[in-house]
Amino acid sequence: MELNRRDADPVDFDLLYRGFQELGVAKGATIVVHSSLSAFGEVAGGAGTVLHALRKCVGEAGTVVVPAFTGDVITDPRPDCRTAGVPEVEAARARVPLFHDAFPAGMGAVPNAVLTEPGRRRSRHPQASVAALGAAAEYITERQPFAYALGADSPFSRLYELRAQIVLLGVGHNRNSFLHHAESLLPVHRTKLRRFPYLVEGERVWVEAPDVGNDDNTHFPRVGADWAAQGQARRQAIGAARCELVDAVPFIDFARKRLGRLMSV
Repeated sequence: MELNRRDADPVDFDLLYRGFQELGVAKGATIVVHSSLSAFGEVAGGAGTVLHALRKCVGEAGTVVVPAFTGDVITDPRPDCRTAGVPEVEAARARVPLFHDAFPAGMGAVPNAVLTEPGRRRSRHPQASVAALGAAAEYITERQPFAYALGADSPFSRLYELRAQIVLLGVGHNRNSFLHHAESLLPVHRTKLRRFPYLVEGERVWVEAPDVGNDDNTHFPRVGADWAAQGQARRQAIGAARCELVDAVPFIDFARKRLGRLMSV
């Protein structure tokens, strides 16, 4: 359902709270949120106001989850070089920081607002962590494999189990990390190799882990559009932001089939 645009109103807590309610964010829900703060226009109080409104919508029994990825920083700057001992390559790799629980996310203002909240939880993957606040936060973030970080036995598999809702705030399905989970479950999928530094018994080593490949706006926007064309997405303009909510279980079941067909062409 698509409602009227209200970007003439000031984007404050009340407008966001009403807008998220009308979008379908409800008490007790587990939601995974992908967002662009700037898409709303000027928000009074910034990302903290957006987060506060989301948390009030889901209440104490609900959970707000965000991708807190760091792969833009914690990554091999020269993955093409396999020759050991090249001075400039070794120097570049030595400058790559190690992941820690408070490491800033490269996913925008709202995820970083979550990271500042008391009581939040964060999974431990050096490149693809998620952060969560609420009743199921510890369960969702308690473990995450290095290989296929968004696949089986990842926070996204537990979000699916909890019948989470996917909330897109001012972004499209090209930013929907849950679609990487869907693709990782396919027997044939795109692949990439993650490389990141990690401490093993006090020694800094480079870890390699296979994962599902990047989409680069190839299939994910089309899957989202196909789902919406079936009338399955709820849409709402909040401030200047185009927002969307989908139920993860039917959407991911649909996405697995749709991605399988798209990649077989």
